[in-house]
Amino acid sequence: MARRESNSHHPHQHQGTHTRFEDEQIEEATESSNLEDPMCDADESTIGQEKAIDDTMCEPDESDKDIARSFELDDSVIGSDKTSADYYFDSYSHFGIHEEMLKDVVRTKTYQNVIYKNKFLFKNKVVLDVGAGTGILSLFCAKAGAKHVYAVECSHMADMAKEIVEVNGFSDVITVMKGKVEEIVLPVAQVDIIISEWMGYFLLFENMLNTVLYARDKWLVNDGIVLPDKASLYLTAIEDAEYKEDKIEFWNSVYGFDMSCIKKQAMMEPLVDTVDQNQIVTNCQLLKTMDISKMAPGDASFTAPFKLVASRDDYIHALVAYFDVSFTKCHKLTGFSTGPRSRATHWKQTVLYLEDVLTICEGETVVGSMTVAQNKKNPRDVDIMIKYSFNGQRCQVSRTQYYKMR
Repeated sequence: MARRESNSHHPHQHQGTHTRFEDEQIEEATESSNLEDPMCDADESTIGQEKAIDDTMCEPDESDKDIARSFELDDSVIGSDKTSADYYFDSYSHFGIHEEMLKDVVRTKTYQNVIYKNKFLFKNKVVLDVGAGTGILSLFCAKAGAKHVYAVECSHMADMAKEIVEVNGFSDVITVMKGKVEEIVLPVAQVDIIISEWMGYFLLFENMLNTVLYARDKWLVNDGIVLPDKASLYLTAIEDAEYKEDKIEFWNSVYGFDMSCIKKQAMMEPLVDTVDQNQIVTNCQLLKTMDISKMAPGDASFTAPFKLVASRDDYIHALVAYFDVSFTKCHKLTGFSTGPRSRATHWKQTVLYLEDVLTICEGETVVGSMTVAQNKKNPRDVDIMIKYSFNGQRCQVSRTQYYKMR
């Protein structure tokens, strides 16, 4: 197994319906395209459609919404109450995070192409940029002919964004506003377009989606558009013996001392890292598609069933989550994937290690459900519960595991 570059996630760092997007939609494809994910194509539906799940799967005991509403991970099990919300905005004052995001050409070039190749959407329109950062999306919109752009940024980077706007000669088109979207007062009653790069690790970490939905409900005109407007979360399974040994089993003996008490907490913290596509053992399962233009804030908490079918004889050490986003209002469908078979992005993938090693044969299935919920104490953190069962020739397992992204 190819060893991955270690990079567990840190909460203050910013955080892709699977559709094969055409190469021509991203300029300079050799620098920005990440669109190939052939193994998943046969198993995933098109945008806006969730896969039908076999009735023989593990069914939740309650409705999706009831589980999502009632699910609360016990922080005493996980450990510290320290929250990313405490320093979320201050962290975005540091240029290094913005440098990483801007240099993610899959991310930034996709937004640029969406705007530059669809100027008919932006011509003479009023745009709201939620979480503007350095103001790069606002600059794209202004250059595409927007009537006015309101760039809202809560961190101290707003001061830099104002200077960037001035230096580039767009002060008459772009107004940078420093503050929280939920607290600012826009000088206009409505906007025509809301654009944002709100996605976090595991799609939902840092919970910026609710801010976009708040802005949508407060300011967007009835026929206005949100960009991007679709986001889908996927799950697959991988063989990962070497890396699990290094990250988890390591605690069993540390220079001759038993530190296995840390192992339980290490298991509960998802690892954000780049997965080698050759590690993938099963199909890729669509868990949830979100329509940002229509969904309610509570829809980001959900329970979704999954059925992962082995494509070869192997071992499963972890489940891996990733996301796709798409812009369906463009002249041609545009978007990108953060999957392991696509070109790497700064979001990487999210690895959730299993307590069990599953010895699986080709054609056998792991079935279960994943519950995702905003942490009630720390709203920018995400609680994850996975129920899974496996009844194979060489292994039988049924277990519930809890994870917390923080």
